[in-house]
Amino acid sequence: MSSNVVQLRDVASVRDRVSPEEWQARIDLAAAYRLADIYNWADNIYNHISIRVPGEPDFFLIKAHELLYEEVKASNLVKVDCRDDDVDESQHVNKPGFTLHGGVMRARPDVNAAFHTHIPECIAVANQPDGVLPLAQTAMQFWGNVGYHDYQGITENLDERAEIAAALGDKHTLMLRNHGPVTVGKSMRDAFVLMHDLEVSCKLQLQQQAAGTSFTMPNEAVLEQYAAQRKTHNAGRGSADWPGWLRRLDRIDPSYAQ
Repeated sequence: MSSNVVQLRDVASVRDRVSPEEWQARIDLAAAYRLADIYNWADNIYNHISIRVPGEPDFFLIKAHELLYEEVKASNLVKVDCRDDDVDESQHVNKPGFTLHGGVMRARPDVNAAFHTHIPECIAVANQPDGVLPLAQTAMQFWGNVGYHDYQGITENLDERAEIAAALGDKHTLMLRNHGPVTVGKSMRDAFVLMHDLEVSCKLQLQQQAAGTSFTMPNEAVLEQYAAQRKTHNAGRGSADWPGWLRRLDRIDPSYAQ
């Protein structure tokens, strides 16, 4: 096993060996996996979510490959060096997950969390030539903020990391055509909310298209106004929802924080 992969399973040993900031990051990431399971975003043990380790920018946390989302806890996450080129599933790390998340973390130091799913409606929209359309207020935040990457097979080729990073650019959302979406953010909350809103937006777009009627979209001036309003919103009261989701998890099954 590579010395750059660290897997800890005992709650007490993890809390004793990591900083308070890393422990909180572990709680937030485990919460994201549990929330993804609630929203039916989990694809068996596949697809993946990650968070950068506070104070250790070259390391990120991801779930152990063999675990279902409902089994993920703060103490059983795997710590991986994004600079590594020698990680595989014998080390409890999903190779495609390492390729995708490692590539993002290496290329975007401003990103602290990344969320990848196989939501069917998002894949359907990713496959459309025009991609995500600003058909509703929820969808407007994706205007000009989505990159697209053509399918090249399962993301096991480490050389694809650079192409994925280039397709994402400085945007917060990447549509992997024929595969699934990726959202990134400065916090786990930000990446989660983007995935939630992207699913809503893609479902609405497909419903609109299925109606078979013409539809209207806001003009560019309105979209720019919305973008400015959204930025202000996110800088203030926009983050108030994350503690609410954690409270929901606490009521359902608080073991994510163990």
